[in-house]
Amino acid sequence: MPGEETQRISLRQDLIWRLEAAAFAGFIGLMRLIGLEAASNFGGWVLRTLGPRTGTHRTVMRNLRIAFPDMDPAERERLAVAQWEQTGRTFAETAVMDRLTPTSGRIDIVGAERLEAIRASGQPVVFVAGHMANIETMAAVLVASGIPVQVTYRAANNPYVDAQIREARARYGVKLFAPKGGDGARELLSGMARGESVALMNDQKFSEGPEVTFFNQPVNAAPGPTRLALRFGTVIQPMSVVRLPGVRFRVTAHEPIALDDSIDRQDSIRAGVQAITTFIEARVRENPVDWFWVHKRWPDRVYAALDALSSAADRPSSAERRNGPA
Repeated sequence: MPGEETQRISLRQDLIWRLEAAAFAGFIGLMRLIGLEAASNFGGWVLRTLGPRTGTHRTVMRNLRIAFPDMDPAERERLAVAQWEQTGRTFAETAVMDRLTPTSGRIDIVGAERLEAIRASGQPVVFVAGHMANIETMAAVLVASGIPVQVTYRAANNPYVDAQIREARARYGVKLFAPKGGDGARELLSGMARGESVALMNDQKFSEGPEVTFFNQPVNAAPGPTRLALRFGTVIQPMSVVRLPGVRFRVTAHEPIALDDSIDRQDSIRAGVQAITTFIEARVRENPVDWFWVHKRWPDRVYAALDALSSAADRPSSAERRNGPA
């Protein structure tokens, strides 16, 4: 019976989820047991060792070739391996984020006066950032600043793991979540109407978004942050995170991006999306090892053009074909 088959699949999936959640809980417990620095070092070692052996490493290398076409291939490979270490460190540090807050002495804050002015004004702003270093430290800084803020997140496919992630974030004060999608959008609108700010990542592929330029190539980026800022007549407040030696970080509140609401709305949205994308590109150029290179950021046609160029470079020239190998 179809109903019985669906139930069996559902029970099997639930068992898999529970086993995954048990393994994830064990990992979190181990990281908390060994402490922040050991956890960071362990996570970095694991992905530095295993990451380059995965299929995702090809995506990393393609992204680096698109962004830095003139970089020496050996340097690109070193950067690819180093970014795996950064990603591993960040993943492991998430388990002990309550020990990695502004009061820990491990986070330097630049532009704190901007955050204080936002808090004192009582008016909402739209925080934006890219996936740089350990982005959870940005959320920790915003919480510590006293600014009421909703932090968006993409829920994990496994609901039991997702609950653990939410619990880990709650340990360092992040309690306002706005899941992506229709319900999340309504939460964001309601929150901003109450005077709450929102914090969104704006550096991943969003096919329905306007086309802008990123590292001299076209990308589609989410217009949500810009639309929210225009709707509530506020600014976009860019943030960045840089990893420092010794499991330390620098979180910076940069110059706000003011939008022009006197021009056509669609033009204003596109200009805002481009301004955010340009900001993120500048941060990546400053500290390329900190960015999340494993994401397939550019549209398929950019990767296809890159592959075609690689194939052409690998083909022997007509002279080489006539003369044969030297």
